[in-house]
Amino acid sequence: MTTTTAAPTRRLNTSKAMAEAIAQEMRANPEVLYLGEDVGSYGGIFGSTGGLLEEFGPTRVIDTPISETAFIGLGIGAAVEGMRPIVELMFADFMGVCLDQIYNHMAKIHFESGGNVKVPMVLTTAVGGGYSDGAQHSQCLWGTFAHLPGMKVVVPSNPADAKGLMASAIRDDDPVVFMFHKGVMGLPWMAKNPRSIGVVPEGEYLVPIGKAAVAREGTDVTVVTLSLSVHHALDVAEKLAQDGISVEVIDLRTVVPLDRAAILASVGKTGRLVVVDEDYQSFGLSGEIVTTVVESDPGLLKAPPKRITMADAPIPYAHVLEYAVLPRQERIEAGIREVLA
Repeated sequence: MTTTTAAPTRRLNTSKAMAEAIAQEMRANPEVLYLGEDVGSYGGIFGSTGGLLEEFGPTRVIDTPISETAFIGLGIGAAVEGMRPIVELMFADFMGVCLDQIYNHMAKIHFESGGNVKVPMVLTTAVGGGYSDGAQHSQCLWGTFAHLPGMKVVVPSNPADAKGLMASAIRDDDPVVFMFHKGVMGLPWMAKNPRSIGVVPEGEYLVPIGKAAVAREGTDVTVVTLSLSVHHALDVAEKLAQDGISVEVIDLRTVVPLDRAAILASVGKTGRLVVVDEDYQSFGLSGEIVTTVVESDPGLLKAPPKRITMADAPIPYAHVLEYAVLPRQERIEAGIREVLA
């Protein structure tokens, strides 16, 4: 008698999955390089560049001075000249000091050149609250980047998608903003989150930019969300299943381009919509998702849609106040029950 043993499933946290994707692309293409603050010997403050300096050296993994305008401009110049730089803006909140380089150069050069000049650059940045980082280190701001034309915007929620989206972003000929939530990185000093560690395919692995995923199938209500809020929504969906409520969770994965077809297909099935977004409510992604549905066919909805978002206010430092304004499980559950009432 013979026995077979299943192949072991390799599990990584999100930070290691990102580093693996970057390393694989750097091995395959000598034009790929990484630059930013503390990305070399420190390995990135969220662990997403660990081991890169040792393998590729300081000419391809470059620790920069604290001058975001300068090193993002350096990355843009390198991309225009045919390289594929990955440039790390440590926190999305810091976009204010370098927005001219991002929006007036990185995002517009292809358009202003009549399509003759490409900018194959990835801008990575950390987002998100929940860790008492204060008002200047806790914002998501993907709605701000998405509002400015010329850039693709991707936001993974798990290790496998982080690897696949990173590889796709590096290979893309357009500038891509890769936004990773601190809460999904799976670092030991962050809050424990079991979904931040998962099975990650070995070798080449690509996730298409612009394609949402059904994180959980359901029939009663659709929750459209992204990033850490996917984890919160799944927690709530598991809890509500005990009450006979079937929640479908859509993980957008990409903000630009937005997978509107996936949103409409899910709402067409369930008839109810809850949008969960850690970015600010007004003038942002949550409104865009609701508008996508009502402009397409308001008859899809059996009840008014509900938005569970970050409050339109600076994010408090005090932990209890921060949790009060973030779209966490309690608020998501209340929103779902409201649209089902």
